[in-house]
Amino acid sequence: MALHFSRASPLFANAGAGTIAPLAAATEAHFDQTFDVNVKGLFFTVQKALPLFRDGGSIILTSSVSNVMGLPGFSAYAASKAAVRSFARAWTLELKDRKIRVNTMSPGPIETPALATTTGLTPEQAEQAAAQFASQVPMGRRGQPEEVAAAVTFLASDESSYVTGVDLAVDGGLAQV
Repeated sequence: MALHFSRASPLFANAGAGTIAPLAAATEAHFDQTFDVNVKGLFFTVQKALPLFRDGGSIILTSSVSNVMGLPGFSAYAASKAAVRSFARAWTLELKDRKIRVNTMSPGPIETPALATTTGLTPEQAEQAAAQFASQVPMGRRGQPEEVAAAVTFLASDESSYVTGVDLAVDGGLAQV
């Protein structure tokens, strides 16, 4: 799969922050921090990059399978990732005359340090959450960062030239079945 940069470079807008905060315990600061990183930061990153794009190109936004799943304690995070998915839908139409493709990539549970650094989880709880996620994934495991990178590379490449407005789930089937 070859990436061609002659028309325009791809933009991979990847931002994500989320902490456990059940509805009854969530604060305005928690909500603001989640939306500032996941929504506002991504929105203005893309806006500022647009003048650098010539006609053509690909914008890939990181959403999450939480944009279609209910996750107790992560309602602000899930809502912020649903907003990202909504951006892709709107921007696909908004940027069609410039032939800029916009897609989201939604990872499921991926083996990263994210669980271990999630505020509100002890190391034991993080291990339990990782095991629980793996047990819920039809493929029986968490994904690897390289698998996410391969999906993003595909969306950035000319091989996906007829793909726009989609949400590509890289989730081992978690949110699909």
